Amino acid sequence: MLRMTLLAGAAIGGLALSVAYPSIPETARSLLGMQSTATGAARAAAPAAAPKGDGHGHAEGEEHGEEGRIKMTAEQVEAAGIRVAAVQGGVLVTRAAVPGVLAASQDRQARVTARLGGIVAEVRKTLGEEVARGDILAVLESREVADAKGEFMAATRAAALAETTLARETRLWRQKISAEQEFLQARTAAEEARIKVDLGRARLAALGLSDAEVAALARQPAATLRRLELRAPMAGRVTARNAVLGASVAADAEVFAVADLSVLWVELTIPPRDLPMARQGQTVLVTGEGEARTEGKIVFLSPVLDPETRSARAVAEIANPEGVWRAGGFVTAHLSTAEQQVDALVPRDAVQEVEGKKVVFVRNEEGFELREVETGREDANGYEVIFGLDQGTEIAVANAFSLRAELSKSEAGHAH
Repeated sequence: MLRMTLLAGAAIGGLALSVAYPSIPETARSLLGMQSTATGAARAAAPAAAPKGDGHGHAEGEEHGEEGRIKMTAEQVEAAGIRVAAVQGGVLVTRAAVPGVLAASQDRQARVTARLGGIVAEVRKTLGEEVARGDILAVLESREVADAKGEFMAATRAAALAETTLARETRLWRQKISAEQEFLQARTAAEEARIKVDLGRARLAALGLSDAEVAALARQPAATLRRLELRAPMAGRVTARNAVLGASVAADAEVFAVADLSVLWVELTIPPRDLPMARQGQTVLVTGEGEARTEGKIVFLSPVLDPETRSARAVAEIANPEGVWRAGGFVTAHLSTAEQQVDALVPRDAVQEVEGKKVVFVRNEEGFELREVETGREDANGYEVIFGLDQGTEIAVANAFSLRAELSKSEAGHAH
């Protein structure tokens, strides 16, 4: 206890001497337990020597754009797929939603059937494969087609012989060498031979052979006469296949189905309350899962109601060149019920949400700047802007979400 008291007293005394006599040597100060004047000065000056920065931990020289602004060149805007358009007035359309199912157009599908019974010798196309008109789908082997081809070839040869005989008898009759009766008999035989050829050709056509195939029969080996090729009657995609190699196929059995899916039907069931708004030839907005949407036209509206549901069947047709829509999928068709003119109408994709507020990205000389807007009425395609934008202001109307993502990334960099 006495030792601690003595140490405390020495420390207090040293402090007093340091204040009274600042010129005391550093060695004496150390022995007396006093802080070095150089050390104290350095510690006092430490806060003033802090590195310069922007308050966010960035080194000197780092710069960030103003809050809510994104710098982008015209080349960067184009590469990002951002489309810019001027704000204009437009028409808001109120719509009624009607459920629908996508289906292949009945005007653009075909069933490939076996015209006679046979055995599947080859399968050339698989389910889902794209085919062109005239492509071979499968090859059947049939005794009946071999008989039909054989009879036609025999009739063709008999007709050629009859034509030769007729030419000879005609020459002899004109030279008064043979009797007229022989000439008439030869002419009758030639005519009968022509009829048999025509009948044989018609029979082969009924079995599915084209004119080119019939013309090539005389040059084919006898072993191929029993083969019957099933060909695609139209370009499209194979949607059904019942052909199995080596399997027996009955006459008139469906072997393949081919559909052109570049155009689809939307089968609609319109309830009674919405029937006054539907009419044939009307344009409808069709929406699917996610952001999928397109426009179609009602090509059929049934004049008869379903006796159980009291609803009407309607069919809308939509274009599907890229194959985005798939038959069998569920969609919603929106029927127009009313139209309202507005002064400023922007697409739905142009309006983004940032911190719970609706904003758009306005194009400027350096890139884009964030601008809060107030929206009013809306429809399936866009919003009415009642505050924050004037007509003619250029804004991002496509891929604006990428600007929102870029803005969020920039703000995250400032928050560390």
